[in-house]
Amino acid sequence: MAYNNFSFSLIPSEFGRLSRLTHLNLSFSMFSGLIPSEISFLTNLVSLGLSSFKNYDATSLLHLRKVDFANLIQNATNLSALHLRQVDISSSLPESLANLSSLTSLGLDGCGLYGKFPENIFQFPKLEVVYLPCNYFLTGFLPQFQPSSSLERLALDYTNFSGILPNSIGYLKSMSRLALWNCHFVGTIPSSIWNLSELTFLDLSWNHFTGHHQLPSTLGNLAKLADLLLESSQLNGEIPFSLGNLTQLKSLGLSNNNLSGIIEFGYFSRLSNLQILTLSSNSLSVTTTNINSELPKFTLLFLASCNLSEFPEFLKTQDQLRLLDLSFNRIKGETPKWFWGIGNNKLEALDFSGNELHGSLTVPPLLTSMSVFCISGNNLTGRIHPSLGKWTRLKVLDLSKNHFGGTIPQWSGRLAGSLEFLNLKENNLQGSIPPISTNGSMHNMMRVLDLSHNQLQGKVPQSLINCSNLQILNLGHNQISDTFPFWLQNLSELQILVLRSNNFFGPIWHPHKYLGFVNLSIIDLSFNHFSGSLPSEYFRNWGYMSKAPSRNASDMIHFGKSKAESNYSLEYLYSTSMLSKGLDMPLKKALRIFSSIDLSNNKFDGEIPSSIGNLRYLIVLNLSSNSFTGTIPSSLGNLRELESLDLSKNKLIGGIPQ
Repeated sequence: MAYNNFSFSLIPSEFGRLSRLTHLNLSFSMFSGLIPSEISFLTNLVSLGLSSFKNYDATSLLHLRKVDFANLIQNATNLSALHLRQVDISSSLPESLANLSSLTSLGLDGCGLYGKFPENIFQFPKLEVVYLPCNYFLTGFLPQFQPSSSLERLALDYTNFSGILPNSIGYLKSMSRLALWNCHFVGTIPSSIWNLSELTFLDLSWNHFTGHHQLPSTLGNLAKLADLLLESSQLNGEIPFSLGNLTQLKSLGLSNNNLSGIIEFGYFSRLSNLQILTLSSNSLSVTTTNINSELPKFTLLFLASCNLSEFPEFLKTQDQLRLLDLSFNRIKGETPKWFWGIGNNKLEALDFSGNELHGSLTVPPLLTSMSVFCISGNNLTGRIHPSLGKWTRLKVLDLSKNHFGGTIPQWSGRLAGSLEFLNLKENNLQGSIPPISTNGSMHNMMRVLDLSHNQLQGKVPQSLINCSNLQILNLGHNQISDTFPFWLQNLSELQILVLRSNNFFGPIWHPHKYLGFVNLSIIDLSFNHFSGSLPSEYFRNWGYMSKAPSRNASDMIHFGKSKAESNYSLEYLYSTSMLSKGLDMPLKKALRIFSSIDLSNNKFDGEIPSSIGNLRYLIVLNLSSNSFTGTIPSSLGNLRELESLDLSKNKLIGGIPQ
């Protein structure tokens, strides 16, 4: 009964009565809720499929209790296929799993599993398929494989598997898919891996390999490869000519390595099926002149940091192109008019950041398919072009670190319905911040708004309250003159608030307006004219800083790298900075595990609130250059995670608490 739609109904417990049942498959049929414990009564099961989808907020539709999971495995000793993909189990694996020696296929993707995976399972004689990706806290090692192994597909992406890749991996002659992306494997890539001639998919990207690896000429043995992904794998040397033997290749990812030499782009004409190519961030010099043969039709092309000095003219013929990254090259001058016609006006993501473009930015209104547009860190001048306001699918717009002047266009407020990330920092923008339009009932998607380091004046528009998904608001280093915007407390997703170096004034506490910030991890109000005292309970309702963070990857990485098969999106990271002892320190990715409060260089008085001791996971606290009085509260001793404390230039008295 797989792949139906049972409208989020419960799985009937009566299945448990079908005692002679050997095969049960309810996968991807829109069931929800708790999987009934009666399923564990089915002791004759040979094959069980209860895999599920996830909700839009990444929560599982189906849940399985730890005790029922253990009973199921303990009772169904003849299981050969067990598929519980994206079912929320949230437990360690039962020891009895290691006894299912008849297993041929195991699918436990995204189940919230933790603890150690039993190593001997990989050595089961009939095992062909193991899928465990996206169990972020699941640990384990790969064993020494035997020549008799039947393993064909192994996926451990986004787990905590570690150790070395054994050279005996070369015994897996039937292996067609090996996906180890974003694990913690170390050591060198075994040379035997290049002898697995049945491989169609190989991904070893983003591990912790060490030493010096070169792509060997034996790479050409993998003639069936459709996807070869070796990003951030400590590769060096030149790309071997034998790569041209991989004529089935559709996706090639070699970014973030130390590959060197000059590579003529015409070389890739030998790979006529290639659609996705990433060469970014190596020591390569890519030449795009004198291309005499027809190139593949690329859909995604990442050529960041490839020493390009001009816009590659071969792009004129790339009518299938959807994502293009030319960032951090040495491309000079103005954008040629022909450039905006590439991809048949169907470009979805474009990154020019970190080049040497100058002049005004003139863009056509036709690119209504564009969702990511980044042109940060150039020398562009003039006003922000009005045609950008007609790109109605835009999700990420980054024009930061240029010399744009004039006012922020009114259309930026209208785009907030679709726009998730707007970064205009470090320009010469003036005037007031335009109001955010709600467009009727349309859900507002804005998550990151950074207007810092401009010359903005006026007040913070209260229409920002419409941005209910806002996680980061940075208005620092402007000339905004306003009282504290208490209504920001209603933005329950707000995690970073920076109002530093403006002309804000007045109290930040009011008996009828102050509630606290439930999700805030970084707040910077320094270098303003805030004044008044803070009651002892001021930090009582700052929930995030008082509870242990997950210590997992930040959810502030918007348009983070996603890989479903070979589909990429532009990796887009947000970084902020903090000022400590006069040093402006960047915080790359602005990780959720970092908590900071900076109220320095204001006019606060009265005692330091004792409730600050509730913020047990605070890392940086700066209250310097104010007029705080009284003693240092002993509750500061509760801040065991604190790494930086600055109480200087106040009017504090008494001893320093032990």
